[in-house]
Amino acid sequence: MPVSVVVGGQFGSEGKGKVAHWLTKTQKASVVVRVGGSNSGHTVVDEKNKPHVFRHLPTACLLPDPTLIIGPGSYINVPVLLEEIERVREDVPLEASRLRISPRAVVISEAHKQTEHDWDLQSRIGSTGSGTGAAVIERASRSGRSILAADDRRLTAFLGDTTALMREALKKDARIVIEGTQGFGLSVLHAPDYPYTTSRDTSAAAFVSEAGLSPLDVDQIVLVIRAFPIRVAGSSGPLPNETTWDEITKGRGGQCVREYTTVTGKVRRVAKFDPDIVRSAIEVNAPTEIVLNHLDYLDPASGKNGRHSFTVERFLRKVEEQIGMPVHFLGYGPGHSDIASRNIPQIFQLGMVDNCKSVGLFSDYWAGYRYRHQDRYRNRGPLDVTRIFRSRAELPRLRPRFP
Repeated sequence: MPVSVVVGGQFGSEGKGKVAHWLTKTQKASVVVRVGGSNSGHTVVDEKNKPHVFRHLPTACLLPDPTLIIGPGSYINVPVLLEEIERVREDVPLEASRLRISPRAVVISEAHKQTEHDWDLQSRIGSTGSGTGAAVIERASRSGRSILAADDRRLTAFLGDTTALMREALKKDARIVIEGTQGFGLSVLHAPDYPYTTSRDTSAAAFVSEAGLSPLDVDQIVLVIRAFPIRVAGSSGPLPNETTWDEITKGRGGQCVREYTTVTGKVRRVAKFDPDIVRSAIEVNAPTEIVLNHLDYLDPASGKNGRHSFTVERFLRKVEEQIGMPVHFLGYGPGHSDIASRNIPQIFQLGMVDNCKSVGLFSDYWAGYRYRHQDRYRNRGPLDVTRIFRSRAELPRLRPRFP
């Protein structure tokens, strides 16, 4: 079945919102689903270069056609959601019929926020204090005190059977995109640094369940990672290879870069790339594609005119060797249009094979890839770079599944 799941491979803020918007647009998805709570904000830049941050709506809400879903596994801060709806309506039509909320989603109350404040989660583990965690606990306790979306009059116009709607779309072979939230390294089940986690599992399997679909519906899992992983500010847990924004600024020729959390507005912690958490994310999520974002932090000029530098190429090769899987798409900036396909013929287009040295560099890369996947290529004979470029059928993992 045609369901795509977007999942973060590190500690959040990998660019999942941008990627989900891009997938929805390029694959002409009919339905987009946002899961999770109000404790994470996804940023997308529209066609007018205006940034938008959404804590509840899928980022593809800025597109005019897709049906928007908030599934049964969601935790809703109603004022935040209603504000987002009104803000979107300033740019694109968003009738009540275009947004469907599961009656079984849970509403976050002021009491949930106060509970997290009383537990001192913000200073102890770097929580956003949004109330999502307290709402999750109350739901799991089965105390009967949880307020469901069906019980909140403010949401009445948007309620509907979201699973039935998606099932009808799948019967018509329509594409559905599930926009996961936070990062794999924050999963309450899989994170290596408990209790420095979020309150939910943040794997692709969990997102499918929260959306209200079956694992058998999924045919694409897109793992989104970033060149310089981050954690939220404060005591938010270990961050291997931690560095500073000043050091990253020096490395990119003095062009200043600094990030702030979308929910709390605090300066994020940042680190150099570490493959361990990404390898774990690959093992648990089994992605079909990987998107590597924030390559402009390595070289601000990369990505312009469809080219990237040898600095970026060397970094990419090192990452691919470390994580044991090729990177399929490259992100060079905040816009959904700043994503480029990394496939074999494009190496020529990027100017990477203008001389014999470059051909040798790429030949070494492909030979290394074949060695790591030798079972797949055991009966295909010796490496012939020229033949590889003539036949894209030889590129099962590097060939993108979508435009």
